[in-house]
Amino acid sequence: MTPDTRVQAVSVERGVVESALADRFPDLRVLEARAAWAAGTVSVRARPAFSAAQVTEALHGEALEVLEVLDGGWSWVRTVHDGYLGYVQPGAALTDRVPEQAVTVRVPRSHVYAGPSIRALTLERVAAGASLPALDAEPVLHGEYRWWRVEVRGQEAFLHEAATLPSSWEVSGDRLAAFREAYLNTPYVWGGRSAWGLDCSGLAQLWAGRDAPDAAGPPGRSVLPRDADLQRAATRPVTLPRPGDLAFFEGHVGIMLNDRQMLHANATHLRVTVETLGEGAYGRRLADGLLGFGRLPDRAGTP
Repeated sequence: MTPDTRVQAVSVERGVVESALADRFPDLRVLEARAAWAAGTVSVRARPAFSAAQVTEALHGEALEVLEVLDGGWSWVRTVHDGYLGYVQPGAALTDRVPEQAVTVRVPRSHVYAGPSIRALTLERVAAGASLPALDAEPVLHGEYRWWRVEVRGQEAFLHEAATLPSSWEVSGDRLAAFREAYLNTPYVWGGRSAWGLDCSGLAQLWAGRDAPDAAGPPGRSVLPRDADLQRAATRPVTLPRPGDLAFFEGHVGIMLNDRQMLHANATHLRVTVETLGEGAYGRRLADGLLGFGRLPDRAGTP
């Protein structure tokens, strides 16, 4: 069987292979991966070139494996939370230093500030799933609000405590409605995975959530893999969709709100929208291209 090079690390051209595939490719040099973490949002490309498409991104604090550093400084990496492979540019914000303690962003999007004030300079944009090195064990009261003192690019910075509290879709009685409200009209970005911009499978991955993390640790592994076809293979086929099931198309995926309405990130509107399958020109095109529905694994739903 031909390896899926999105998730299986082998390059016959460069003569290298990951250890898990070494028996299948005995003539190739076995790579020794080293651990790294994103020290900012890191764009992961399809090829080691600035002109290459972004295939995914690593959020601040997410773990990666660096498999190989190429001539020219590009690195071949794997995102640990979903096993996806790609290339990061020279000078990308990677670190090998594990923070003693970290704080995780729980709201769809927020900012990190230069000081403990909403009027301070914004240093970085962060999104749900990002984690930042915490310089204190607890947030500290400054004025009206409590702030986490964190580290960004080697300097002290501040994250509003509200950004680390459970998001609306975690605590809502109608989790799907709250998720729709949180991400509706989010910009469409190919390879994006956050409320600052995402693609169809990135939205589905957010909806499915993560395996339960350690109490004090960052989010665990993603319940779903990265791409729509891989997600289809990871779900249980169903004939009649329930709210929260996924709808699959060629190279596309959406989240069913009921038996006909679907929430999805799409390039037609360049944002997250709701479509009714079979209604209107776009809805009819979607209905004609529907491959089927899939139900998430039982462990889904931990953001």
